[in-house]
Amino acid sequence: MSRTELPPPEPRTLRLPGRTVVRSGGLSLTWHRRSAAVCVLLFIALLAAVTAALCLGDTYITFADTLATLTGTTGYDRTIEVLRLPRTVLAVAAGAALGIAGALIQSVARNPLASPDIIGVTAGAGLAATFALTAGLSYALLAPAALTGGLAAAALVLLVASRGSLSAPRFVLAGVAVAVLLKSGTQILLLSADAIDAQRAQIWLIGTLAGRGWTETAFLGAFLLLALPALVWAQRALDTTDLDDPTATGIGVRVTGRRIGLAVLGIVLASAAVSQVGAVEFVALAAPQVARRLARTSRPPLLASALTGAVLLVLADWLGRTAFGDYQMPAGVLTAALGGVYLIYLLLTKGNRNEKKTAGLRRRLGLRARAGRVRDV
Repeated sequence: MSRTELPPPEPRTLRLPGRTVVRSGGLSLTWHRRSAAVCVLLFIALLAAVTAALCLGDTYITFADTLATLTGTTGYDRTIEVLRLPRTVLAVAAGAALGIAGALIQSVARNPLASPDIIGVTAGAGLAATFALTAGLSYALLAPAALTGGLAAAALVLLVASRGSLSAPRFVLAGVAVAVLLKSGTQILLLSADAIDAQRAQIWLIGTLAGRGWTETAFLGAFLLLALPALVWAQRALDTTDLDDPTATGIGVRVTGRRIGLAVLGIVLASAAVSQVGAVEFVALAAPQVARRLARTSRPPLLASALTGAVLLVLADWLGRTAFGDYQMPAGVLTAALGGVYLIYLLLTKGNRNEKKTAGLRRRLGLRARAGRVRDV
């Protein structure tokens, strides 16, 4: 009697809600469909913001003339290629770096209020830059000094926060303490410096893209390109940040080491961006949370955060350059105003949600207490 061989059963594919899995050989790629759609829309918004920044200003240039200038020679070469294009490309790169940095730090801290502005990175860069400007150092040393100051401040925060275990609340509290200390040092330097040097330092502390060129843009662009492999690792490493520590440890994840790696990557990106455009605040705070709410994910998505940060900084620089007549408002002023309004909104909405949760918990506890009294009777 012949035996009929049955074909092997087809492997069952695990369907993840809201996600698409693409397989090719032994490799597989999973992405969140809504996040992908949000990234496409944000990219279109970024193209629109860049177009507005290049075409609109003191001199109106049509879109056709702008394209002709970028591809050839017209009468708008200086306006487009020297004045507008470098600072716009720099705004894209710096906004993307700040958005990614904020997403990484907020994911590690599990706190929507955590950002390079809050945990002392910006304060460290500002203190070092203020020292360079008020001590008479060469302007070429300004960016290296700011980068070194931001990294040193971050190292101090990690040193203080990692005493024992690097818990999220301890990380945020250490950053706030270090930021307050460094800002007091910056104020001491400003008060003791000459008026002109103090004014130059104050403008840098506010954050502006005026006067920036291709040198700053090339540095930050190369920095982001070199950081790309680390960002690919970070995207996969962030999948475990939603887990609690015992669960992550149980599946073989080194929680403290991974948190430190993600935090260091975010801090380095933020320090690099701040060293080139100044202490532009609240982009790293607001961009990840805006991206998270648009994508409806449990943590800020990196690519959407980068695109959101780029859109915010390009729009802030363009509005500051065009919306106030002859006076150019620094981009950091507009981002700070936007961030302050957003911070108030975040605190109010978070407080309402907490009150609702607390009220529901109290009702459940009250029902349980009454039920216990009934059983006792």
